[in-house]
Amino acid sequence: MNSSAGSKVVVTGATGNVGTSVVGLLSEDPGITSICGLARRTPEWSPPGTEWAAVDLASEQANLTERFEGADAVVHLAWAFQPTHDPAATWRTNVLGSIRVFEAVAATGVPVLVHASSAGAYSPGPKDRKVDESWPTHGWPAAAYCREKAYLERTLDVFERDHPEVRVVRMRPAFLFKRESASEQRRIFGGRFLPGPLVRPELLPFLPDVPGLRVQALHTDDAAEAYRLAVHADSARGPFNLAADPPLDAGVLAELLGTRPVRLPQTAARSAIAAAWGLHLLPASPHLFDAVLHLPLLDCARAHDELGWHPRRTATEVLQEFLGGLRTGAGMDTEPMRGRKAG
Repeated sequence: MNSSAGSKVVVTGATGNVGTSVVGLLSEDPGITSICGLARRTPEWSPPGTEWAAVDLASEQANLTERFEGADAVVHLAWAFQPTHDPAATWRTNVLGSIRVFEAVAATGVPVLVHASSAGAYSPGPKDRKVDESWPTHGWPAAAYCREKAYLERTLDVFERDHPEVRVVRMRPAFLFKRESASEQRRIFGGRFLPGPLVRPELLPFLPDVPGLRVQALHTDDAAEAYRLAVHADSARGPFNLAADPPLDAGVLAELLGTRPVRLPQTAARSAIAAAWGLHLLPASPHLFDAVLHLPLLDCARAHDELGWHPRRTATEVLQEFLGGLRTGAGMDTEPMRGRKAG
């Protein structure tokens, strides 16, 4: 994107975990003249140079072309994690809504599309080495989140073929956390009734050590910096892995929390999650748990080399900050990010 021409950036899903960080960074960028944040519910929070519009991507009446006219870039972040018991509902927002975004980008001649894909789009991979962006993106088919992310990778393959004039960037980050996202993510994955203050090291006599549970994390603000760089980098195209070191497993987490890991078979852990999910006590499905066990570790050399991107925080620092946010009920002044210690 040629910043000398003046830059208008449209951000979908602008009030969530990633959206608030992206909008915040873009509002501080002297190369960005205006930001249009799209969300289902407009917030009171309003960084400099930002205007808001209420748009529901799941609706066939969503008028995206009006919002995209004159934009130099669209950063597409909007995503619905729930209801996990109704995959047709998330498909309408995540897949059909994303296709509406892609079509509107092409119809209005927006030259840059930065799309939030995910590590969850990847096919099962190794836990003892890292994979680059050439690893297959077929997802874990039983998990709606992975299935939808993988489907959109195929959709963008066709979009790029048909619209070579659009510079398309696909971000594939690991798990994203920040202090202000703690309440939102507790509700999404742990449920409304999990009390944040109970997430304390002294209340954990041991930490379940599930074979295969080794993942990566990244501070949301660090991910947002990669999005900002991608908006400006005229040569940046295609996928970029985003993650921080070290990879997180039971040993690292137990040391961080001052407790001890205790081996728990995958079948026992999955059965407990499946029972709670079946009773609607836990929003996170056992299928997503299966997917996490099979996610590959990400090699981020391409983002380092081509975007000049490097995370400022380690994965352990990210988790420490997030746990502090859980205990205090941290949040922000947007509907998805509202702070609350318990449901």
